[in-house]
Amino acid sequence: MINVWCVRAEFGTYTKHFVDGGYAAIGWMNGLDLSGITSRDALYPLYKQTHPDDTSNIVIGQQVGQIARFLLEIQAGDYVITPAADTEWLHYGQVEPDPSYVYAAGDDGCPYRHRRRVTWLKDRLKRSDFSIPLQNTIRSSLTVFAVSQRDEFLAAIGRPDAASKTATQYDPYRVVLEQVLELDDKEFEILVGHLLTALGFEGSEVVGKTGDGGVDATGELNVANLAKVKVFVQAKRYKLGSKVNTGTVRQLRQAIPFGGQGAFITTADYQAAAAEVALESGFPRIGLINGRQLVDLLIEHWSDIPPAFQERLGLKPGLVRT
Repeated sequence: MINVWCVRAEFGTYTKHFVDGGYAAIGWMNGLDLSGITSRDALYPLYKQTHPDDTSNIVIGQQVGQIARFLLEIQAGDYVITPAADTEWLHYGQVEPDPSYVYAAGDDGCPYRHRRRVTWLKDRLKRSDFSIPLQNTIRSSLTVFAVSQRDEFLAAIGRPDAASKTATQYDPYRVVLEQVLELDDKEFEILVGHLLTALGFEGSEVVGKTGDGGVDATGELNVANLAKVKVFVQAKRYKLGSKVNTGTVRQLRQAIPFGGQGAFITTADYQAAAAEVALESGFPRIGLINGRQLVDLLIEHWSDIPPAFQERLGLKPGLVRT
């Protein structure tokens, strides 16, 4: 079975080295060639030898676990993801046939000497195109970890043939979105306001008027008093299969005051050009939430949605029809 892994490049610092050099790499135990390692147990004494300051068994176990994943669990044919320095993008490639491990000299500008040979694809993937669970997985603080949403990733790169054989044709996202589309425009805007509050926004309120084409809701995110971000939201119900165009995204951008950011939340999806406009340099950033991502957020925060809306949507925990 083809698995999917994420190998970080020091917050994107060495992503270009990975891609240009045809490898993914880690940096622990740089003085030792690990090509002869065949088990996780063999790594413990070597790690302790090279990292004498790490005395916590928890820390040692976590680090050795990541090294073992990189050396022993990642297999030829598996896919590897690494975030770009611009975290909006993900590079991906396929691990080359064994032996793919290389103990490198580290003289190419990347200090990580333990490497697996990877054939990186030319196309990048936009992080925001994926489901909220997959985006959250990529945020893991670990350097090497498995991506549990493998079927979603494989479908995104055109490899549904490699997805789990147990995958079914049932589409729970569509079922939920059909229920959401039963709301009228105002109800949908109010639901989004409740969702903003559930996400941690303070003072969330619905400010739009049906059909005005402008800002429908606002909220301020206070990150532990370190930063405050005012977000101006457009919430629009569109039929399934439709795509929001660039003009609609630009219209929201014009309504965002200096220092604010935007968010567009819809039951549909976005044209590729609209996604580019949302991140255009020199303008307020606009986060785009499509229908599937909206469902992910509802699942994650369903218990925070008022009971009246839960009943109105006709759904129960797990977002299945009652």
